[in-house]
Amino acid sequence: MNKMLKIGVAALAISAVCPAFAQDVEEEAESSVIGFTPVAVGLATPVQLPWGLNRWDVFGIDFNLFYSDAPKMYGIDFGGLATLTRDKTIGLVVGGLGNVSFADIYGLRATCGLNYTEKSVWGAEVGLIGVRENLTGLDVNLLGSFQKEICGLQVSGLANIAKVKSHGCNVAGIANLAETAYGLQLAIVFNMTKELHGAQIGLINYTEDCPSGFQIGIVNIILQNKIKFLPIVNGYF
Repeated sequence: MNKMLKIGVAALAISAVCPAFAQDVEEEAESSVIGFTPVAVGLATPVQLPWGLNRWDVFGIDFNLFYSDAPKMYGIDFGGLATLTRDKTIGLVVGGLGNVSFADIYGLRATCGLNYTEKSVWGAEVGLIGVRENLTGLDVNLLGSFQKEICGLQVSGLANIAKVKSHGCNVAGIANLAETAYGLQLAIVFNMTKELHGAQIGLINYTEDCPSGFQIGIVNIILQNKIKFLPIVNGYF
């Protein structure tokens, strides 16, 4: 019992220290940027020329056989397995299994896996799954995507999810979900939004309110409407 208690106390101590340590390391890394380079080439950052993890902004070409990591990236970024940018990215980014960014993206990102950013994307993304705060442009995913707001064209094999608003056209193999939809939701199975300004086309279409627009499908539901359910076509009445 005493031994288990000691182990538990040690685990709690480690869990308390690790976040603070990680934050210190991140802050130190952010403050260690040396300058910029037009070319960064290597195996995996920091095993590259010029040497250094998160120390060189790249304004040109960043090519690493396995993994690339740069504060700012303006140009072409390639990582055989993955890419990471901690500040703004402008240009073309290609990562074999994933692309990760902690800031805004301007341009094109492509991967066979995950495209992720904590901020917004202006441009185009192609991958397996897309996750970001906002997207303006084109998004193509084999499985699906998630964001607060989308403005543009989005195509996913399974589902597109907009937590707040969708502006434009959303095409999905299974479902499109949005808090408010402006434009077209096109899915084989299911479209759902709280407020529809546009059109829903699918087997099942659902919205709470439709100030302007219509639905085409087998089951069409508009809760705040004189006719709440109609097959084939339903719209604002």
